[in-house]
Amino acid sequence: MIVRPRPHWLHLLFVRRGSLVRRIFGQQLFVFLLSCTVLLAHGELFDWKVTLTAAPFSLMGVALAIFLGFRINASYDRYWEARKLWGGVLITARNLARQALTLTAHGDDVRPFVLGLIGFATAMRNQLRGQPCDKGLSGLLPDTLAARLAGTRSAPTLILVWLAQWLRERRDNGTLQPILAQHMEAGLDELSATLGGCERIANTPLPFTYTVILHRSAYFYCMLLPFGLVDSIGLMMPLVVAFVSYTFFALEALSDEIEEPFGTMPNDLALDTIVAGIDASLRELLGETPPPAPMPDENFLLR
Repeated sequence: MIVRPRPHWLHLLFVRRGSLVRRIFGQQLFVFLLSCTVLLAHGELFDWKVTLTAAPFSLMGVALAIFLGFRINASYDRYWEARKLWGGVLITARNLARQALTLTAHGDDVRPFVLGLIGFATAMRNQLRGQPCDKGLSGLLPDTLAARLAGTRSAPTLILVWLAQWLRERRDNGTLQPILAQHMEAGLDELSATLGGCERIANTPLPFTYTVILHRSAYFYCMLLPFGLVDSIGLMMPLVVAFVSYTFFALEALSDEIEEPFGTMPNDLALDTIVAGIDASLRELLGETPPPAPMPDENFLLR
């Protein structure tokens, strides 16, 4: 996801990065060239005049816009639910770290447990993105646990098991009261539920037919639109068609992009920034100096 300050309204008109222009440039160019061809041919196709007016496109455009709106809403619901789940990871990790610091016996070393919470968030990000499970985990987990994670399908689950074993050891040796250990176990249950919620989003895409119908309808509409506008608009027709097609193609591309919110595309969730925020927050609880926070992208005007 792009992390940067909001640009001036004038600059916003010309920003390319994150605007999906590059992604839909081929479709836009095809529709524009088709519109120019239709304009030069005066709406004729193989010596046959295509008798279309703007009237049917008004009805088709309204129906397509409503359908596209449903698609955007469905994709954004997935995006926003994923964001709320990651917000829950931050809250639960902070609570568990605070409880480990205040509820265990004085002098007990809770740093491995807190770093394990950071490791859980890092491993969860790696799993959702399909990245190597050990990416960013250096120095966060014990060597024996880090060795066990190699080649596993669910590294975050193994980390939760290790965290639960850490609580059991403190409960057994008397440095953590059983009732308090049970309360902290509930926090681990919340992390497990959050992981399952994110896996549900990642492993259950929107029905493919839904995407196909919208894709075909948008292309069919934009390819026929030049024939309906050539007689009424004239020379301005290619520009009008290009603008209309940009709206439809960009919204379709955006809905497809945020449907999978855990990826690395410009409009996906900023998981690296979220994990960095969890890391910084928990290290501050330990009294350590957190690493520098990710800075907004100040070069957006050049991209």
